[in-house]
Order: sequence, then structure tokens, then C-alpha cells
Amino acid sequence: MYDLITFGRSGVDVYPLQTGVGLADVETFGKFLGGSPTNVAVAAARHGLRPAVITGVGADPFGDYVRRAIRGFGVDDAFVHTVEGRPTPVTFCEIFPPDHFPIYFYRGEHPPDLQISPDLLDLDAIRATELFWFSLTGLSQEPSAAAHAAALSARTSGWTVFDLDYRATLWESREAAHEAARRALPQVNVAVGNLEEVEVAVGVRDPEAAAQALLDAGVRVAIVKMGPEGVFARTSEESAVVEPMEVKVVNGIGAGDAFGGAICLGLLRGWPLERTLRFANAAGAFVAARLACADAMPTTAEVEDLLNGAGS
Repeated sequence: MYDLITFGRSGVDVYPLQTGVGLADVETFGKFLGGSPTNVAVAAARHGLRPAVITGVGADPFGDYVRRAIRGFGVDDAFVHTVEGRPTPVTFCEIFPPDHFPIYFYRGEHPPDLQISPDLLDLDAIRATELFWFSLTGLSQEPSAAAHAAALSARTSGWTVFDLDYRATLWESREAAHEAARRALPQVNVAVGNLEEVEVAVGVRDPEAAAQALLDAGVRVAIVKMGPEGVFARTSEESAVVEPMEVKVVNGIGAGDAFGGAICLGLLRGWPLERTLRFANAAGAFVAARLACADAMPTTAEVEDLLNGAGS
């Protein structure tokens, strides 16, 4: 029924409409769909894939907005659960191009996306989807951690992608995040993370050593985002390095989600490793050059135009 299902955070991103200004001095804001796994599903939909997202929202107007936005972007919201008594999370950021984008999470102690329990899952759909994407944050708290374990146990074929998306403020400790990642890695076949995230997962920051450690943990494809140095990926048969695409950065926060949606497309289409990385890099660059995240996700044609020098 679905090309992919993502599982994890959702909420409202509130971005300042002035750049280079701290939140204390910002006068106007824009409201956007937020949450990394949710935005990965949006990015995939923009490439013509059929995604659904598993998440939770509050019984409040922001929850209504999240549901409406998810549907509006072509993502199935059948697995979006409303959790009473838990407000829909709101996330603020500051925008200091080209490389400083502080994020402030207002999620409460028990946000609705971490209240998804195993009994709320459609395990048949999770089993049948061609690609299942989840992030480290979903393992940070119960009952979400148990739901993720149930979902991973249901996966017997296809791609299972682990986004090592580490947000220190959402964990009780770095060690707890490491242990959760260590337990999950043998159940996935793709892992994606930046230098800090792979270090949290496998204790190694060097890209090549970290990629090898991820392979040793059981994954088939290890993808390490190296910031200004580009992206490195390795399988048991090959490795590839792709340099970053230069754009004038407006807001770098959504670039990783666009990258993720493009990785999903490459995996599902069976593209060679290097082609997938180049396409994903360009997708991330496309969004980094724009203010919004979900609203800015590119189509396949827009990414190809950028790769061919026709976009900016």
C-alpha cells in the first residue's frame, strides 16, 4: 500500500522571518510543519512516492494543523494518533546563515509522538512497506521505544533505515542514546547520520572508521554526512565520497530531511550509491537555500535541474 512509512516526531516549526536576529528581537514568525521523520515523508512524496507517517499530535489546534499539513503534502495521515492531554510540540529556531541555526524544542516531558504504543501500530502495513524509516529520538522514551521494537521485529524484507538524528536536549544522557542506538543497529540495513551522530551511535567520529563500525554492527549501507566535506557512504562492496553542492544558505535546518527523502528515492529505485548521494546532496542544498523546511521540499525535476546547473 505504501512505498515507505516513517515513524517519529511531528509538530509545528516556528521560524523567524528575520535572519541574523536572536529570538528576543524577532518581530514576525512563520508557521510550518515540523518533525524530522514527518518531513522525510513529505520529501519522499515530492518525488512521487507513496508515504505514510506514524506519529502523535495533541488534541489542540496545532494538532489539527499538523494533520492538515501532512495530508496537504500528499502523505497519508491514517497513522497519526491524537493523544489527549499532551500538547502538540512547537519548535523555534534562530537563523544565522550560513552555518548557525540554534533550535529550541518545546515538547514537554511526554510529547504525543513519544506516546505511540505497540498496540497502536499497524504491523501488517509496517511489514509490507518497501521502506521503513525511523529516528533515534523515538527510542528515547516509553512507550515509543517499545513500539519501535515491535515495528523493527515486524520487518522481514525491504529497506529499514535508521536516522541517527541525535538531539542532546531530548535525551537524559549521551550514554543512554548510545545504548539505544547500539541495540537497534542490528535490526536495520541502512544507517544515516552526521559526524556527531555516528560518534554517539558507534563511538567513532572518523567517517571511514564510523562507516565500517556501522557495517560491523549489521547495516548494509552506512551514510556519514561530513558537513562542509560532503558525504561518505560505504557498503561491503563499495564506497563513495560526494562533495557538497555550493548554494547561498538561508536556513540549513531542513536540508537533512530533504537529503533523507532523496535517499529513500535512491534506495527504492535501486540507484547506484554515488548517484544516490549526489542526488541527496542536491536535494539538501535546494532546501538549505530557502527559509522553510516541508514547504521547500523539491521535486525530482527540481533536484535534477540543480544538478544540471539550471537551478539555484
